[in-house]
Amino acid sequence: CRMEWQPDEQGLQQVLQLLKDSQSPNTATQRAVQQKLEQLNQFPDFNNYLIFVLTRLKTEDEPTRSLSGLILKNNVKAHYQNFPPAVADFIKQECLNNIGDPSPLIRATIGILITTITSKGELQTWPELLPQLCNLLNSEDYNTCEGSFGALQKICEDSSELLESDALNRPLNIMIPKFLQFFKHCSPKIRSHAIACVNQFIIGRAQALMDNIDTFIESLFALATDEDSEVRKNVCRALVMLLEVRIDRLIPHMHSIIQYMLQRTQDPDENVSLEACEFWLTLAEQPICKEVLSGHLVQLIPILVNGMKYSEIDIILLKGDVEEDEAVPDSEQDIKPRFHKSRTVTLQHEGGEGEEGEDIDEDDDDDDDTLSDWNLRKCSAAALDVLANVFRDELLPHLLPLLKGLLFSPDWVTKESGILVLGAIAEGCMQGMVPYLPELLPHLIACLCDKKALVRSIACWTLSRYAHWVVSQPPDSHLKPLMTELLKRILDGNKRVQEAACSAFATLEEEACTELVPYLSFILDTLVFAFGKYQHKNLLILYDAIGTLADSVGHHLNQPEYIQKLMPPLIAKWNELKDEDKDLFPLLECLSSVATALQSGFLPYCEPVYQRCVTLVQKTLAQAMMYNQHPDQYEAPDKDFMIVALDLLSGLAEGLGGSVDQLVARSNIMTLLFQCMQDPMPEVRQSSFALLGDLTKACFPHVKPCIAEFMPILGLNLNPEFISVCNNATWAIGEIAMQMAITIGRLGYVCPQEVSPMLQQFIRPWCTSLRNIRDNEEKDSAFRGICMMIGVNPAGVVQDFIFFCDAVASWVSPKDDLRDMFYKILHGFKDQVGEENWQQFSEQFPPLLKERLSACYGV
Repeated sequence: CRMEWQPDEQGLQQVLQLLKDSQSPNTATQRAVQQKLEQLNQFPDFNNYLIFVLTRLKTEDEPTRSLSGLILKNNVKAHYQNFPPAVADFIKQECLNNIGDPSPLIRATIGILITTITSKGELQTWPELLPQLCNLLNSEDYNTCEGSFGALQKICEDSSELLESDALNRPLNIMIPKFLQFFKHCSPKIRSHAIACVNQFIIGRAQALMDNIDTFIESLFALATDEDSEVRKNVCRALVMLLEVRIDRLIPHMHSIIQYMLQRTQDPDENVSLEACEFWLTLAEQPICKEVLSGHLVQLIPILVNGMKYSEIDIILLKGDVEEDEAVPDSEQDIKPRFHKSRTVTLQHEGGEGEEGEDIDEDDDDDDDTLSDWNLRKCSAAALDVLANVFRDELLPHLLPLLKGLLFSPDWVTKESGILVLGAIAEGCMQGMVPYLPELLPHLIACLCDKKALVRSIACWTLSRYAHWVVSQPPDSHLKPLMTELLKRILDGNKRVQEAACSAFATLEEEACTELVPYLSFILDTLVFAFGKYQHKNLLILYDAIGTLADSVGHHLNQPEYIQKLMPPLIAKWNELKDEDKDLFPLLECLSSVATALQSGFLPYCEPVYQRCVTLVQKTLAQAMMYNQHPDQYEAPDKDFMIVALDLLSGLAEGLGGSVDQLVARSNIMTLLFQCMQDPMPEVRQSSFALLGDLTKACFPHVKPCIAEFMPILGLNLNPEFISVCNNATWAIGEIAMQMAITIGRLGYVCPQEVSPMLQQFIRPWCTSLRNIRDNEEKDSAFRGICMMIGVNPAGVVQDFIFFCDAVASWVSPKDDLRDMFYKILHGFKDQVGEENWQQFSEQFPPLLKERLSACYGV
């Protein structure tokens, strides 16, 4: 029998001193602690000291003991594989022997330590852990039972998949029936642990749980009216998950479950009511929702509406009584990271402009972002929104009587919740709401001037949800008053209102598009004024409102007076930001929209903008290369800088067209693009293919020499698993093919004798490439070339003549002399083969083609 490890007294004092120091708020002390930790970690048995303080030194205060365990947990996370076997065994043994420590804090710390060890792949090599913990559940001692359950719950949370696999000989077959027995335990804490453990296995449909599903559901029902709120919360959570995976087992009891959830959604404990409210969100996604819920709407709707009021705590957290805070700088942690959506090319179909993919608004259901943790108000609003989409106008008889009382209430909290209700149902109940909107809208617009900031901000959001209807009416009736008031709110003294107004205005811009053109001067004055007024967070939203405006009004923005207003503040910001500043993202996105809209109007600004984008791409690629070669010495770059820069270059190429030529000629963009196209990150490739396509359209001579190198890379990216990458690669290939076809056509125009002998080889793909582009000069010159080559070598087109007919029919209005060329070729072919053969040949035409040729060319 080997001697048990004992600490050296001097060593122990050192460790205790370290633990005391690490609780000091002083930064210098903290730094010294870090260094000391790194030194002590060189000693193999340092971790023994840490576990010893946690489990044995009962004389020390609990925070110090717990901290010792948490430092040990971090060591386990970082380098458990290097612990000597004796140290690892000592730690494991101490954990199991002390899981029943009288202190809840110490028990919880030991539980965290156990699950950290198991998540390092140790469940397999610690075979006695689960049997021992399950055994300890039978202990008469409450602390031991609770501590073991706490540890088991953490293991179930962290390793649910592993527990289900064959690797461990299926321990759940024993564990789940065991957990179910504890649903009836006399201690609420133990009951709660037991349900929480089983809950981990619902979504994964663990076999051991499915085998006991009826017992589980009966046991849950037995706990329905438990007096402990934590138990009720776990019961609600279980029922919500069962609704997703085993609705078949709930259907026979659905009526009583709905009744139960109606009560729980009004539970005095918000943790319970929030879990219960999730039930309605989940039920709305089930096909049986309408059938089982129709009869209960009369009870449910008032409960959800009531849950949409701000609680007193919300109002305190939101500083609901602070009206003016625009001069207070934002704290950096308030600013959520933004994710740049890489450019996706969407083909512009005949006549209609290309649409960016519609994005579902992330923050669609409410506008209090600072409470971004999910709460009852948000959940109730989200549930009402999805139910409105299920029941449509059938919801209104239950809602309208309530709405009037809410919207006109003297109490601002009630009134605010009514405005939120109106916004939440906008999508689902739009049809039924239309008759009420002419009188509701003026009321909502009046709420934009309410003295409470939280009322003004929710009114912005709700009005944006009805923007589509507003724009469908004569502009003077609602659009003009709404726009006027929203612009005032953009300059509100309250930051939350500024933010809500800016977002709402961006939505209005998307809906109104060119309807805004008459008011552009007024709109730009407001947005530019906001530039000087806004704090950090709202500036980022302002960029978005300006970008959306440019997307919505397009070339109408290209007026000297508008450019004079808009560009100086944007360029000033652009010069102020460093290359490493993430605020460049929204600014670059905004400039990309502005450049595309202004087209030639952007020329005076394009050179510095272009150069900087190239620099950003170059810097990021260089940093990525350094990192790949020496990951220990360099940080990985943030590739978003490169993605956003590539997208702005696309915007420049699209907006400036041929004028981008000199810029490309004076830079190494094609070399950089070659690297970006091979980047491991899909979003980088996606944006680089979009840029390649835009450069192909704008300045093909610069792309042409690279085609042999670029084409194989494009081919490798035709993988539909990365749908946007595949889409952009396909589009770029098409643009290149089109330019090649145009080049061939033009070559044939200049020297038909030399090119026409090859006609048979390229006529078919040539026709299919060019049938898809709109009438323009390039298409005109290419087709003249083809007609001249057919004149020299008519036999070259005979086999593929139907493709030529189809390409001719793609012209809407060719110039007269080109139309004559088409006429001569078509009639020449018809006369050559004779009437009967032509009849047979034209039988193969699709009806539309037949009609077009006969109408335009009489064949």
